[in-house]
Amino acid sequence: MDGGYKQVIRVRWLRRGLRFLGWRPDSTTHQEKLISALGTTLALILLYWVTHLVMAAEGALWVTGSMGASAVLVFAMPHGTLSQPWSVIGGHVLSAAFGVACIQWLPAGFWLAALAVGGSVIIMMYARCLHPPGSATAMIVVLGGPQIAEAGYNFVLYPILLDVLVIVLFAVLFNSLFTSRRYPLPLTRHPVGRAPGIAPEDFEHALKQMNAYMDIDFNDLLRLVELANTNAQSKGVSAGDLVAGGYYSNGLPGRNWSVREVLQVVSRPGRAGRVRYRIIKGAGEGGNGICRVSEFVRWARYQVAPDEQGRQWHRVTDDSKASVEP
Repeated sequence: MDGGYKQVIRVRWLRRGLRFLGWRPDSTTHQEKLISALGTTLALILLYWVTHLVMAAEGALWVTGSMGASAVLVFAMPHGTLSQPWSVIGGHVLSAAFGVACIQWLPAGFWLAALAVGGSVIIMMYARCLHPPGSATAMIVVLGGPQIAEAGYNFVLYPILLDVLVIVLFAVLFNSLFTSRRYPLPLTRHPVGRAPGIAPEDFEHALKQMNAYMDIDFNDLLRLVELANTNAQSKGVSAGDLVAGGYYSNGLPGRNWSVREVLQVVSRPGRAGRVRYRIIKGAGEGGNGICRVSEFVRWARYQVAPDEQGRQWHRVTDDSKASVEP
């Protein structure tokens, strides 16, 4: 076994390990990342100031912690279902109210904070406002000290309700400044057509079978499939499209997907042309081969190009625009 093949094996296992841990390629631009960070920063500065108007410094710091987590969701994932106004407002307010009920009606103990978090999860799921930072608010109520305990249910109104309203209103204003964002989702909606062969009822059935919480709006899911199907039906690769140094994908899902780099295209008058290639991504990675041009064209679905880091592949279209390779 030569050193090059060993290196390929190590890289392959490293990628599998990262994927198992949940690492995924990121298709967002640098601008989008900076916008998310700016929105979060400005929102927290505003929240810190508002909270200090109604609470002493120590109590305000406790509250700002869970609100900071909400700001990350609202400004970094404004299209997610966990980030929508009802999730933010209902999640924090109901969880805070449950936390206050725990400290007022149950004896103190090491288990009380855990009960507050677990109970808040049930309440939020049934109220359809699941918001992870809300459970942090329930824990803050239990562990936040005498100032929060003495405030009782007034703490739910000031500063919890006040803070979440500030986050939501600021998120609506801030995200409206950018055409790529919409918050909340109903403000702007892409027209959703019917994906070929797939109806909304099919998605409903599939989601029920999966029995898992999906952090994506239903209409966005339909739109995603519609765009993917439209892209899949566009023109494929022809013999004239093959160039040395070009990358081509078979467009298959899952483990069958692969990318080949064309090393050489040999044209032979009166005889079938040949293509020499190597497999640089996906199934058969590290291998190489030679085949007829006609055979390669049947295999290739479209031409692709890597991103700047070489981690993600994008489809190359006629108008030089790229869409993300699944």
